Amino acid sequence: MRKTGLFFVCVLVSVFFLAGFAAAKQQVVIYTSLENEEVVEYLKLAKQELPDLDIQAIRLSTGELGARMLAEKDNPQADCIWGWAVTNMAGFVPRGMLVPYKPKNWDKIADNFKDPNGYWVAIDLYAAAFVGNTKVLAKDNLPMAKSWHDLLNPGYKGKLIMPNPASSGTGFLQVASLLEMMDPNYKNKPIEKNDAWVFLKKLDKNMGQYIKSGSKPAKLTAAGEYAIGCSFAFVYSSLKKKGFPVELAMPAEGAGFELEANALLKGAKHPAAAKKFLDWALSQSAMKEYAKFKLGVTYPGIQGPKDLPALSTIKLAPMDFPWQAKNRAKILETWQDLFLK
Repeated sequence: MRKTGLFFVCVLVSVFFLAGFAAAKQQVVIYTSLENEEVVEYLKLAKQELPDLDIQAIRLSTGELGARMLAEKDNPQADCIWGWAVTNMAGFVPRGMLVPYKPKNWDKIADNFKDPNGYWVAIDLYAAAFVGNTKVLAKDNLPMAKSWHDLLNPGYKGKLIMPNPASSGTGFLQVASLLEMMDPNYKNKPIEKNDAWVFLKKLDKNMGQYIKSGSKPAKLTAAGEYAIGCSFAFVYSSLKKKGFPVELAMPAEGAGFELEANALLKGAKHPAAAKKFLDWALSQSAMKEYAKFKLGVTYPGIQGPKDLPALSTIKLAPMDFPWQAKNRAKILETWQDLFLK
């Protein structure tokens, strides 16, 4: 009887051990620059569809994410990147900090939305937009700006807010788009000689604040602190749904835009789990969730939010991503020399 009882206990312990082992989740640590509001919704779906993963997502601004990666280069604390500006991501390929990986559905993504060698693949794009507070504009008898040049109206002095391009991907795409649109010879000139700096100096006279977040200009405008925030389209949609008195305008000259991309980090401590997540992040179900927030996603045939203008109706700026990535440091250095003295 003793032997039988001992055998039963051993079997029972083994069953519990194996059950616990099977229930253990694979950890994956993710760095992302997607907005907090988006991340919360996307992760609800991810955790449903990836029950075997323990997903730890850390949200950082565009600039902060890059700084964190550089600081951790010799000992990466994340496994993959999810939704980071391509103009930032591209600079980490020559540094040897990314590993080529072509997730499931790679072949469905158009060539202009992915690195040909598999170092990164974009999931969506977001575009520059002006978000105005209708109550503030009416109180001050000011029109809603429809173009960048409209923002030079002296009545806006101190009532505009814009992201700092050194820390915000939205701020960088706004400045980069102006450098390209306002100087047709941008490729053949030193960055500091670009014609757009003349315009930006004029705009600076009306600027109340430069802030590190791309969404904060819209949010602070919605709260009544500014008349117009230079932000991006999705945040308008979110604020409008919450009942804030906001109005949207896409820059008439052309809306600068950025691709948000994913990548596998070299030295990832959990590469298998990271690949599972990256496969999911390019899935049709994930793309449909992104499309609730973004103007456009890279998976074909999926439309954006109903309360935002259709992507086909928006004049987009001719964004030269390779040029922007190559000259990013000089663009930021010049901007900071001019406007953060």
